[in-house]
Amino acid sequence: MVDVSMIKRKSSALSPSSLNCLSHIPTVNVSSGCAHGCLYCYTRGYSTYPGEEKVEVYENLLDKLKKELPRKKIRPRAVYFSPSSDVFQPIPEVLNLSYSIFEYLLSMGVGVAFLTKGTIPEKHMKLLKSHAHNARAQVGLITLDENILKTFEPRAASARRRLSQIKELTRAGLTTQVRLDPIIPGLTDDENTLRPLIEAIAETGVKNLASSALFLRPAVAASLKEYITDKKMLDKILAPFSCAKRLAIHAEHSHVTALPKMAREEILSRVKNIANEFGIRMKICACKNPDIASGTCGIAGDWIKPPEETAQISLFSKPGRS
Repeated sequence: MVDVSMIKRKSSALSPSSLNCLSHIPTVNVSSGCAHGCLYCYTRGYSTYPGEEKVEVYENLLDKLKKELPRKKIRPRAVYFSPSSDVFQPIPEVLNLSYSIFEYLLSMGVGVAFLTKGTIPEKHMKLLKSHAHNARAQVGLITLDENILKTFEPRAASARRRLSQIKELTRAGLTTQVRLDPIIPGLTDDENTLRPLIEAIAETGVKNLASSALFLRPAVAASLKEYITDKKMLDKILAPFSCAKRLAIHAEHSHVTALPKMAREEILSRVKNIANEFGIRMKICACKNPDIASGTCGIAGDWIKPPEETAQISLFSKPGRS
């Protein structure tokens, strides 16, 4: 049972991100804490983390956003949801707030981009479909094994549900990709696990996925040890980290315990090769893997100027100038 409370957000509704992948787009968190309870979530180590099975919903978020957005000298092309919580948590207060914010931003011509492991309600799906040109979706899925999902993502949507939503979003014309992150060493990194997963992803029509292997922060390691009761499973996961070193990552300018470079390269090459077989392009998250990748994993999608804006710029440009 998740304890939900309504609180006032004191800081700005729109926040910049330290992630290079999100450097071009403001972000919004609808809550502190997340009902999905993913064991590997890095926010467990945040000073603002409300605690296990606790979610604090920002009840004044929409009002703050309506005051902030008109004051912007340059209106953002889009907004990303959410760096620290899922916008589609199984909590009515979160879902109602997310719908209202999506509706407001889209009515203002501001796009929405999101990453989710949750169930997208029909009402939200209808709104997104009606603004398909101005929405970008990314759905997280680490395995087809429901037992593993229940262990690591106890209150997230089932794999079948997520695959169905991916197909629906794709067919509706939304730019959609899958996030296979984190790959869990010793558990979801082998050929027999990855191949059926990527094949199922390919059947949805998705052509892009982003991927990264699990890394550990103290709070994440603690959650794994506390909630994984199968000692053999836990040992299998943690064993590859026995010779791991601290890695400085671009994500939040911090350090994490990462798998050795060679081990990550081997895992991610396996994903890439299988993805290529199914006509899917795989990107590596460089924010988490600065030693083996560069550029962006495209977590918020690409936001280029729409054709009508480009036409207007050309119309008013002087000859010989771009």
